[in-house]
Amino acid sequence: MAHSLKIPLIRMIDGTGGGGSVKTLEDIGATYVPAVPGWGDVIRNLDTVPVVALALGPTAGLGAARVVASHYSIMVKGLSQLFAAGPAVVEAIGEASDKESLGGSEIHTRNGVVDEEVASEAEAFARARRFLSYLPSAVGQTAPRVASADPVDRREEALLDLVPREAKQVYSMRRLLDLVFDSGSVFEMGRMWGRAAITAFARLDGWPVAVLASDPSFLGGSWEARTSEKAERFIKLADQFRLPVVHLVDNPGFMIGQAAEAAGTIRYGVQAMNAIYRATVPLCSVVIRRAYGIAGSAMSNAEAFQYRFAWPSGDWGSLPIEGGIEVAYKAELEAAEDSAAHLAAIRDRLNRVRSPFRSAERFSIEDIVDPRETRPRLCTFAGLAWRA
Repeated sequence: MAHSLKIPLIRMIDGTGGGGSVKTLEDIGATYVPAVPGWGDVIRNLDTVPVVALALGPTAGLGAARVVASHYSIMVKGLSQLFAAGPAVVEAIGEASDKESLGGSEIHTRNGVVDEEVASEAEAFARARRFLSYLPSAVGQTAPRVASADPVDRREEALLDLVPREAKQVYSMRRLLDLVFDSGSVFEMGRMWGRAAITAFARLDGWPVAVLASDPSFLGGSWEARTSEKAERFIKLADQFRLPVVHLVDNPGFMIGQAAEAAGTIRYGVQAMNAIYRATVPLCSVVIRRAYGIAGSAMSNAEAFQYRFAWPSGDWGSLPIEGGIEVAYKAELEAAEDSAAHLAAIRDRLNRVRSPFRSAERFSIEDIVDPRETRPRLCTFAGLAWRA
């Protein structure tokens, strides 16, 4: 029905929803080759209408699969659990557990299986309604614009000193979102996993947009495997339902180190970059601070039209100077009588050419703006994007 009439589908799941237990073998007198009748409809709905899944109790097996087969999923803390098989079955492999320790919301909202953890069923229903308010009823339809009393030309003084001058200090990207987008319109999803990126819906002059933003308070904003996976999934969602994307960039690169390599960070990172390049919706990128390496290149499709601007705090390149100097000038530093003094001199020379205005003079960045102009610029983008 959802597919035929092009209306969103909300699943409220409590139980297994599968083929019963091994006891059913006696009842039917035979076993069967596993299959899920109607799973093709599940896929068709994912391709055509918004699908929301609410886990409202223990969900195992096929019930768990139905929760995951959605665009947005919610668990109720302490009430719902999710697993491929419950504690009694898991005990057969020698692991003792209870429902909460095996598949509680604290586990699955941190590993990316489920998007949201809420305190009550009522809150789950409210968040489902709000999620759907940003999307069209079906692919090919237009998401609704709402009336907005928030002035398009609102200029927030607090944006001027939001980004610290000290490169290693962090700031609140969520505060930036609240200052720039329509008042009260920011709706974040997946906050507890892939935490170096913020994924949210918001509005600009009433128009709905998808927001991808760096979070410098986690890993300095570096994209590791989970963050890259989260960014890829969100960009695909925005592209499927035709929401323009605003990307607020402060990305020092893909996460490095042994743990990052073992997690396959570069593969997940490239898949996220591919999703951004494949997206056909209008995208606006705002370089708030850092944009380095391949991850920095994933801010937008560099081969398409760039609706892009930067703040004066912009800092970019192939590698951050910190750490990069020692590699690039290794032989020179080893030959110096005073390597520390020579390193300081090199750093001073390089810092003189790091100004983002030098990049702008060479047309490497489209514009550098007063941070207070961010909202007016983004509202202009939203109007152009939706007209297109």
